[in-house]
Amino acid sequence: MPLPVKRWSVLAFVISFAIASINALAAGEWQIIKINGHDYLTVDNISKFYGLPAEVVPSGAKIQSETADHPLEFVGGSREAMINGARSWLCFPVIEQGGKFLVSRTDVAKTIEPLVRPHRVPNVGKVQTVVLDAGHGGHDKGQVSRYGCEKDFALDVARKLRPILQAKGMRVIMTREGDYFVPLEVRAQIANRARDAIFVSIHFNATNDDPNATGFEIFSFTPRGAPSTSDGNVTASSLNMQPGSSMDAQSLALSACIYHSVLGHIPEYDRGIKRARFAVLRLTKVPAVLIEGGFLTERGESKLIASKDWRGKLAGAISVGIENYRALPLNKQPPMIVADYRRQMKSAPAEPIAQEGGVKEADASLLELVGRSALLSPQQASTPAKRSSLDSAPIVP
Repeated sequence: MPLPVKRWSVLAFVISFAIASINALAAGEWQIIKINGHDYLTVDNISKFYGLPAEVVPSGAKIQSETADHPLEFVGGSREAMINGARSWLCFPVIEQGGKFLVSRTDVAKTIEPLVRPHRVPNVGKVQTVVLDAGHGGHDKGQVSRYGCEKDFALDVARKLRPILQAKGMRVIMTREGDYFVPLEVRAQIANRARDAIFVSIHFNATNDDPNATGFEIFSFTPRGAPSTSDGNVTASSLNMQPGSSMDAQSLALSACIYHSVLGHIPEYDRGIKRARFAVLRLTKVPAVLIEGGFLTERGESKLIASKDWRGKLAGAISVGIENYRALPLNKQPPMIVADYRRQMKSAPAEPIAQEGGVKEADASLLELVGRSALLSPQQASTPAKRSSLDSAPIVP
């Protein structure tokens, strides 16, 4: 049965910004199935609406991006999916009932829609300023490998990325220019004060569980009422207490543009487009993403990350993704995806490697916001700060 207009408006209030694009559709095109008070749509319905072939593989199976030949691929009983050739993580698992596979209505609005049609997200691509956030700094080294520290590698990528973006006509603000610590809430405040800004936080990964873990992943803020990608069993009441973001759809579109470019230019393992409640994502009021550019705990990948040329290639790939995001409202069509970049690389040179950016004192915007006394030196800091999440960082009014 078509969904009544009144129920559409109620859901729009609950799910908020990203659902607007689906509200505008003819109600009869969606066949809602309600299970235990939650709304679902069949994979067939989703496939038909978008005009994209879809496939569901058995529960427990793993989708390999190299073999994915459907624009939409789901795993039964899992949150893992492949959307346009990049691994993506749904908010809720795909379920099966009566021989049909079902996807939560929240995921259609909050995950599939902005990933499949990012060019249709309202106010997408309005970028005058890029705030580059090099993770950690000062006493906070981040992750450490035999070749160096995350804080130094992240800053180098940001320095390499800055001149590329400036050459494309964008204003660039660095949350830190050197080896000092900037509080997480200050990093967000810098972005929130900038005009028509996006926020791109650069990090590198590590794990104690699997020394062979490799690959890229990218995060945007978790929608209200949904678990983060890494969350296990979380009660519905606790999820509804967590904040959402009015920039949710724009942030996911930015994730897609950057992530497809990074995967398309650099042949590393695809860990996926994910959601998290990291403090720098929660506190920003502009489209915001956090990139994990590989694992410092894996021998081969940590050696790559230590290479200046490789970091330049990463910066170049990120810049292409940002430019494609900015072009969304102009082109009015989906941006390039992984397969497009890989075909392009076979016939044309890749994005030029970024050159070393100049080193200077902290941006005037940062100094104005917090003052020099807030930029702690290693001697001034008493204890290292851990990477913050929603649970570990204070809420700033």
